[in-house]
Amino acid sequence: MPITLPTLPIPAVGETGPYCVIARHRALPGKADAYEKRMLLDLKNTRAEAGALQFHIHRSRFDPDLFVIYEAWRSVDALREHFETRAVRQFVLDSAQYIDGDMQTEWLVMSSPYESGGRP
Repeated sequence: MPITLPTLPIPAVGETGPYCVIARHRALPGKADAYEKRMLLDLKNTRAEAGALQFHIHRSRFDPDLFVIYEAWRSVDALREHFETRAVRQFVLDSAQYIDGDMQTEWLVMSSPYESGGRP
């Protein structure tokens, strides 16, 4: 089965902020806990990638089968490089056993200035 990764929208002329995406995934009944564990396997390595600014996995408080991933990357090229990693390609293949349908993605333009780090 071929791996299908999304086509990345090209940033607007003059866009300077991070390249951001939100992905929604719905786990198959009874598969949410296993899917969460599978997603968390790659978390540390994804966050360590040179182009990764933010990478967060969320689970709905009211719908435990719904997962939302928020990602912010230095550039569209950084996200392209991430998609080319062996780990992402394996995750896409593995996801077929856990999710119900396709992942829904929202491609975002950051309106606020990007600031890294937390409060002192």
